[in-house]
Amino acid sequence: MASDGKVHEFEEVAKHNKTKDCWLIISGKVYDVTPFMDDHPGGDEVLLSATGKDATNDFEDVGHSDSAREMMDKYYIGDIDVSTVPLKRAYVPPQQAPYNPDKTPEFIIKILQFLVPILILGLAFAVRHYTKENSLSSCNN
Repeated sequence: MASDGKVHEFEEVAKHNKTKDCWLIISGKVYDVTPFMDDHPGGDEVLLSATGKDATNDFEDVGHSDSAREMMDKYYIGDIDVSTVPLKRAYVPPQQAPYNPDKTPEFIIKILQFLVPILILGLAFAVRHYTKENSLSSCNN
């Protein structure tokens, strides 16, 4: 994302605390990490837990690589107005859709791992039955 050098107020940034709309404050800069949510190696929960606060310590404690730090440039959207950042803030849990294991890709893969072999087995029996009938009818002629 290209930066327009905008200065954001803390309350504005704190509103972006969802999986589909996630902004972080790191080292006085604001990053819109929404496009990175699915690709983050630690999962989107890690990013969501860093919303609504200055996430600099969270970021530094992990020990991100140089390539991770370079990658941040494309998510930079401006700076934070440090005068609007509260010294202490009550924790507001990130808003996230409830987890439904029946809609995850892993669940679909598990279903397919069960159904595909059964379908292949059924197809094999159908082919065997059909070819057996054809061979019997050709022998009777």
